[in-house]
Parts: sequence; structure tokens; C-alpha cells
Amino acid sequence: MILNLLAVLSLIATLIYIIIRLGLFLIGGYSLIDKVFSVMLMLGEFFVLLHSVGYVLNILRVLSGRKKDLSAGEIKEEELTNEPSVAILVAARHEPREVLEGTFRTITGLNYKNKAVYFLDDSSDDKYKKEAEELSRQYNLKLFRRKEQHGAKAGIINDCLKNLTEKYVVIFDADQNPLSDFLKKLIPLMEKDRKLAFIQTPQFYSNIEETRVARAAGFQQAVFYEYICEGKSTGGAMFCCGTNIIFRREALLDVGGLDESTVTEDFATSVKLHSRGWKSFYYNHVSCFGMAPENLTGYFKQQFRWAAGTIAVFKKLIWKFFTHPFSFRPVQWWEYLLSSSYYLIGLAFFFLMVSPVAYLLFKVPSFFVRPEVYFVVFFPYIILSLMVFYTLLGSRNYKIKDLFIGQLLGVCTFSVYIRAAVSAFLGVRTTFGITEKTKGKAIPYITMWPQISFIFLNFIAVVWGVNRFIYEREPALLVNGFWALYHFGVLSSIFYFNQEDALKISCKRLQRDVKFEYKVIGAVKAAEDLSKQTLKDCFSVFLPESLKPGTLIICKLILANEETAVFDGKVVWATEKKSRGGFETIIGLVTALEEDKEKLRKAVRK
Repeated sequence: MILNLLAVLSLIATLIYIIIRLGLFLIGGYSLIDKVFSVMLMLGEFFVLLHSVGYVLNILRVLSGRKKDLSAGEIKEEELTNEPSVAILVAARHEPREVLEGTFRTITGLNYKNKAVYFLDDSSDDKYKKEAEELSRQYNLKLFRRKEQHGAKAGIINDCLKNLTEKYVVIFDADQNPLSDFLKKLIPLMEKDRKLAFIQTPQFYSNIEETRVARAAGFQQAVFYEYICEGKSTGGAMFCCGTNIIFRREALLDVGGLDESTVTEDFATSVKLHSRGWKSFYYNHVSCFGMAPENLTGYFKQQFRWAAGTIAVFKKLIWKFFTHPFSFRPVQWWEYLLSSSYYLIGLAFFFLMVSPVAYLLFKVPSFFVRPEVYFVVFFPYIILSLMVFYTLLGSRNYKIKDLFIGQLLGVCTFSVYIRAAVSAFLGVRTTFGITEKTKGKAIPYITMWPQISFIFLNFIAVVWGVNRFIYEREPALLVNGFWALYHFGVLSSIFYFNQEDALKISCKRLQRDVKFEYKVIGAVKAAEDLSKQTLKDCFSVFLPESLKPGTLIICKLILANEETAVFDGKVVWATEKKSRGGFETIIGLVTALEEDKEKLRKAVRK
């Protein structure tokens, strides 16, 4: 009840702010240049406010408990008398073998007999083709290849779909590891409703401890897969997210397969399915684990693809809205237009960041509402909105710090979203790119020129704003100075994310007078999760040979006082250092006596 009240109050405060903000704009005495910047600011604000309203409405739908017949709390496992046939598709192109092995090991181990696993190999390199054939034999997969490439991932899935006879089609990305009861949970739900086209399940990243980017990306996903997806599902507008999903093959064939006209084929296909009267459902239970991008290069590449594809669908939806307004119910139109326009957030951030800088440096706009009025209408909106966001997600055991880090990374990506929006509106064809699975190095500063430029501009604006306030004593300078300082701080977090492997930073090297000896004793399975290695018990050394991550070794440390420590270790990360004539290697402790652990901690550099 309290959460409902909080959400309603937040919605009311947001609407009041929108009305007053619009009224102040209409009565303001603006020059032409003032109007340009005022409109930019208002567009940025209204975009954020609109999506805030959408988020709160989703929360209210979830809290009101609509569609209880399919709500997570009412679902019960059912024993199927006859298991319907299921085709599981995994499309891959030049994916690391160790990643694919982990995926196929878990998929073939699903607790469901009547299934066939298809490996859709789209590789052009002979090395990856050979690995695909070996994996197919090893895990008894049905290897599928196509003669002509078209439509990227959607294209090869559609080509395979033509040859399938199974009742249901499950799609996993190449790095996904489903839980053993994935099909046992979902098949009964699909069997209950013949108009149910697909069920989408959430995706959780298993490598969020690896790097800061992975952690932030993981909690961005968590925000989306909680109240947002639940709310869309209750509104009948849950869309496909590309992986961890089960389709009714009949439904896919009804719309001609996956949409190949965009790199976000999942979202575009959902639009077609709903417009044809098919239904969808979101099953909010942990059912699959994947891998987050671990550096800014991979993250920016992923976000650009998602943004460009989604905005391209937004263009089509606008046209469809005017030409076929009754294709969807009003709530579906609202949810789809909201979802497809989300990545315009980059432009909104740009407008919001430019406005304080323009006022502090050039006094544009010249008219500014009294700060007292601003605070009276703005504070209730922002405080209640933050309370709703953090309180509700906190009730599901998410920490404010983790959620905030995810928001920071989102703001730092504004330039990528702008570039994607421009590409989409100009109709530039975006190629389907594979998100990198390697940690890689920090990106060059020149790549971050949009963020660095705005950091510099905001810093100059704050300094000049302080100078102006000393002489002018204009309260509006304090308001804009605060926002410029805030944007300076938020954008500066780009340096926090632009790092190499977190283990490399956190793990210290052994002291110079400590001798290190080792012996290789074996290798762990590729699917083992190395991210669980504790950072406090790892160290960095230079070795004469390159050892693969996961290699088990017996380690021996000889300290300066001739004390020794012997323990089992595991290679977590390694890279060649030509200048040192060896390989910098991070080794994590696996098992050791407490006294040897203590000696290890003494042996590393302070």
C-alpha cells in the first residue's frame, strides 16, 4: 500500500512539474536565441519526464497485480503427459570455443527429452568452421549452415526455421547458459494458451565481478528486467529481447519469420506479432546467465547496435501510428512508442548538459524563473522519483550504489546514442556486430572526445559561473552552476569505467625479493566461472610462458627470510609484455592453509 501511494505521489508530482514548466515557458519573454535554447532544455526535460511517467505506470500495473492468471506468483510446475517437440537454436559467428562449449554443455543438459539442439554456424573462417564441426560431434548437435548470407542473425535463423518441424523454437545467444529446468517451466505456459506467441525470460550476467563496465551493464539490465518488463507484460506489450526466449513456431511463420530489416530483429518481430493479434508474456524468474561486455569498446558497440535498430523501428511505428492507428490497443501503442524512443535519451542528455553551460557562459536564455519557484516544483518531482526508483528496486535486494553505477555508465554513453539516432534517422544501414567477449585494454582518450569535451566545458562554465555570481549575485547562477558541476562529476566517471581488467588493477605484484616457483597440474573446464576468485587473494607475476586462464598450478613462494608458502593457484588472466620478455600473469588462490594465505599477503607489494 505504501509503495502504491509513493508511486502515485511521484506521478502527481511529475505531472505538476510538466504543467508548470510548460506554463513558464509560454509566459517567458524570450528572444529568438533564447527560444532555441529554452526549447532544447524543455525537450530534454520532457523526454525524461515522459519516460519517468511510463516507468511509474509500469510499477503501478505490477503493484496492482493485473493479469494474475499468468503472474509469476500463480505459476505452478506441471508434469506434461506428452512433451511437445522443441528446437533450440544457437547462432554463432566467430565465437570463442570456450564460450560455445559452456553454452552447449548447459543446453544439452536441459531436463527435457524431446528437444533438438541446432548449431547455426555463420562463420567464414576455416578455424571456426572446424571448431563448429568438432563441437557438433562432441555434443550431438545438428549443424546448420547457409549458402548465402543475408539478414545477419535473423537471416540464418529464418533459413533454419524453414526446415524445422518442432512445435516450439527456443533461441539462445552464443554465450547463454540456461538452468536445467528452463523448458520444464515454460512449456506448460505455452501449452495453456494457443495465442501466446512467445515467452521472454530475463537475462543475468555471470561476469559482473570481472570489470566495472560489466558490473554497470549488469545492473542496467536488472532495472530493465524487473518492473519495466513486468509492466509491459501486464499491458500486453512485452517484446522479444533476442535471447532466452521460446517462440511458437506457428506464430513466427505467421509473420514471415524474424524481421531482417533491422539489427534489432527481436523488437521489430514483436511489433509484427502483436499487430497480428498474437500475445506475449514475461516470466520473471532467473532462468539463464550470459556475459556482459567487459570494456567500453564492447559496451559502446553493443549499445550502438541496440540503439540504432530500436530507433529505426521507432520511425516505422510513427508511420504505422498514422496509417494504421488501430493496429494496437492504446496501452500497446504507449508502451511500444515509449520503448522504441528510449535511445533518444542521448539527445535528451545533450540538451540538458548544453543548457547550464550556455547560461553560465553566455547568459542564454536571458530570462530564468526565480529559483524559489523552480525548487518548489522541481524538488517534489525529483525526490519522489528517486524514492520510487531506489525503494522499489531496493525491495528486490538491489543496492543503491550498484544502480547508481549503472546510471553513470548510461549517461557516459550519450554520444553513442546520438550517433546511433543520426544513423537511424538518415537510414544508414547498421551491420550486426558481435559483442566482444574479451576484456581488452582501455580505449584511447581520443575515442572519448565527446565526454572529455563536455567535462572541460562544464568545468569552465562552473569557474566562470562562480566569477559571475561574485559580481552579479543572481540566484539562477547557483542553480545552473549546480547542474554544470553535477554533469562534470557524472561525465568524469568515464575514466572510472575506462580501465583494463579489474583483476589486473586490484591484484598487486610480488615484492622483488620474493621468489616464485610453479608447476602446472591441469586445466579447469572452460565453463567454470573464474569471476568468483576473490581479489584479496590474487597476485601478479611475470612468467616465461603463456598459461591459459583456468590453468591449475602448484605455487611456491620463497620469502626474503627464507620462509615458504605452498598453495594451489589458478591462472585468471595473462598477457604478453615484450619489453619484459615474458607474460604478466594474474594467479588466484584456490586452496591454502591460513598460514600460507597470510604469507602470500605479506609477499605482495604494499
